[in-house]
Amino acid sequence: MIEISINPIAFLGVRWYGIFVSLGIAALVLWVAWQVSKEKRASLDTVFVAAIVGIPSGVVVSRALHVIDLWDYYSQFPGEIIGGSGMSIYGAILGAILGIWVCSKFTRFQFGYLADLIAPGLILAQTIGRIGCTINGCCYGNECSLPWSVTYLHPASFAPIGVAIHPTQVYEIIFLAIIFGIILMLRGRLRPDGRLFLTYLGIYSVWRFGLGFLREGTPFLFGLHQAQVIGIIVLVIVIPLLVFRTKWGKAEIVSPDETEETEHPDEETQNVTEEPAENNSEVE
Repeated sequence: MIEISINPIAFLGVRWYGIFVSLGIAALVLWVAWQVSKEKRASLDTVFVAAIVGIPSGVVVSRALHVIDLWDYYSQFPGEIIGGSGMSIYGAILGAILGIWVCSKFTRFQFGYLADLIAPGLILAQTIGRIGCTINGCCYGNECSLPWSVTYLHPASFAPIGVAIHPTQVYEIIFLAIIFGIILMLRGRLRPDGRLFLTYLGIYSVWRFGLGFLREGTPFLFGLHQAQVIGIIVLVIVIPLLVFRTKWGKAEIVSPDETEETEHPDEETQNVTEEPAENNSEVE
């Protein structure tokens, strides 16, 4: 048994959770900016526009899904609906990517290409955020008697005090480290653009469905947690797209027929690269 007695409040009521989530968002933006600056297929302005749109849309949808999940509570205390104490990681991911997709329709940047760059950055952001969850005691697991079970001792923790539970936050950190390596190995090998992001989303959905059986949560539908239900919906959409529309190849080789799927190329991209197939931006 591992005891966690860290005070989840860093200073002046600010929790370590909020600090690590902020660090995760910063890491995501910096990762995408770094990749764009290396590959020169989009501008840094595009990255920051996507951040300006994606971060608030992710926060709004994340909070909305959290409130829906705990509606029995929030219906009794509607004044607490607007707040930042509870978030849904699925809402953050799906809300942010939806906001960026809508933005791409107006600014005409390569959504699929940017989504593929975002995927590894999202994994980094989630990993950092889960460190905050571990200290905070939120997203905790069910009771267990395993040698690596954890017990929270600080009264400000969100986890049950003095109860041995699954360290589900640590499980996810380990999983995210593995999936980060997988996604990096697949970079440039999936066509058209956007398939790498869909691969990440599919793998993570499978993980969250399984992890839900080890985590404490509120039954949402058919005895499953909200994240498990969303995971199923995501998989129903993602799997057919990956199976029937994905093309495999070497990272440095792009087939000419993929140029037909190019949509909304950046003007900067046209000036820098001579490979039209790399402008493919289809994502569904």
